Amino acid sequence: MKWYSVAATLIAPSQAALRFGCSTLSIQRLDPLVEPGHMPSAHVHQIVGGNAFNATMTGDIGEKATCTTCTFTEDFSNYWTAAMFFRHENGSYKKVPIMQNAALPSGINGGMTIYYTQKDFNSNGNKKITAFPKGFRMTVGSPTTDSLDKAKKNVGLRFVCLQDKNTRFPELPDFPTKPCKGGIMTVHHFPACWDGKNLDSPDHQSHMYNTNKEAFQEAGPCPASHPVRVPQVAYETLWDTTQFSSMWPKDGSNPFFLSYGDNKGYGTHADYVFGWKGDSLQRAMDSNCMFTACENGKPLKSQGVAAMNKCAVKSSINENLDTWLSELPGGGMGTKREVRFRA
Repeated sequence: MKWYSVAATLIAPSQAALRFGCSTLSIQRLDPLVEPGHMPSAHVHQIVGGNAFNATMTGDIGEKATCTTCTFTEDFSNYWTAAMFFRHENGSYKKVPIMQNAALPSGINGGMTIYYTQKDFNSNGNKKITAFPKGFRMTVGSPTTDSLDKAKKNVGLRFVCLQDKNTRFPELPDFPTKPCKGGIMTVHHFPACWDGKNLDSPDHQSHMYNTNKEAFQEAGPCPASHPVRVPQVAYETLWDTTQFSSMWPKDGSNPFFLSYGDNKGYGTHADYVFGWKGDSLQRAMDSNCMFTACENGKPLKSQGVAAMNKCAVKSSINENLDTWLSELPGGGMGTKREVRFRA
């Protein structure tokens, strides 16, 4: 099933569904949510969004950023995931490049596709969708997930073996076990039920509750403990693994690792810090626009690819990530920082 076929089956839009690109802001070892203040953090992340990103982010980052790598100029949120690496048979590692989604304007520098949806694309069940408050943050998934059975229970955290950039199914709970003709896509869906009180929680997840199903399907009702329906945030990241296909190990083992040392994919995870300016996200959620129809002030201000690509932050960590490396930066799962991350 291809993504455009999903959109083509829509009968009529109900409330807003946002889908937009964000070019890469930075790729470095910082994690202001799980490891605030630590420089470097345990493993490498790919970050998109506003340029207020730093090791100790607090408060309303929508008021602190001056540019964003995302399509909507009022979105200074930050979105990040673990980077992907290829391990050669000689034991060295190379960071896997990121491709842009086929559904987005051409020329975007790597990055991710971001979604803010309302249950599904046919109806939001006439439920009020409340935008996140200023200072809100959350994570989804955990690098401590260590089995396929556990990974299967993390609904919405999946991999897709791409035939081309339009491939969306089947979704897999772990890494593909053979070379993928068009690369690998990682998918991260966040919970969409909030307790209505806490901007964060000690584990960055307990203030949220997941009633979502696989892919972009209609979610179940929010429980009394987490009664506020917030937008369904999701990321898609397309990794250009094709350039390593000729180097696939002779024993057939998977050569791709997430940056914390996971070559199964069980522990795939993602982080989100809200940073929309003013009431812009709420205005969008209250509208009936969909995808590109939400741009150009209808109701959200937008920018072109050149401006998206121009926004960036310098790495705070002095390490070269664009060459062959003798080990994963941070050393993978065995480092002291990683133990602290996993605690």
